[in-house]
Amino acid sequence: MTDFSRRSFALGAAALTLSACNNGIGTNGAATIDARVNSTLNFMFDKFPGTRDVAAKSAGILAMPLVTEVGLGFGGSFGTGALQVGGSTIDYYSAASGSAGLQIGAQQYSHVLFFMTQESLADFRASPGWVLGADVTYAINDQGEMLRADTTTSLSPVIAVVFAQTGLQLGATLEGTKYTRIIP
Repeated sequence: MTDFSRRSFALGAAALTLSACNNGIGTNGAATIDARVNSTLNFMFDKFPGTRDVAAKSAGILAMPLVTEVGLGFGGSFGTGALQVGGSTIDYYSAASGSAGLQIGAQQYSHVLFFMTQESLADFRASPGWVLGADVTYAINDQGEMLRADTTTSLSPVIAVVFAQTGLQLGATLEGTKYTRIIP
């Protein structure tokens, strides 16, 4: 077996695994996504009251109600959500990532990105496929600590909140996640 066919097999297996992880979002269109986004935001605001202040100061909010992540050597994640500006949905997005390394397990989680500047929001909306990278600050870590609004988070162009993890995989990171505009 050549290296090329091994890579093809591994990528095909990862794609098949992710496609089998139907998280139910997107099957009934925009109304379903909107309802889940609103429920997710209400849950986050109740559990982490400090996020209300961050939301009030943000230019926009991208909420991903349910992201499914699996890994066995190779891994990936997928979810869908909505971008809200001023409390109204303006676009729908999917989030996908892939990874390779020493990993095993599966988990589901929610995450919300707060765009703290008009520039960061405009850059996100203008890109054909925005990849989350070094310009993000995590306001709540994977252990669900309370939001700390310090000078680091208040000066960051994008603040990420990851919460409601379930499953048997440690940690949830958004770095390298690609967001793509979709039509539900």
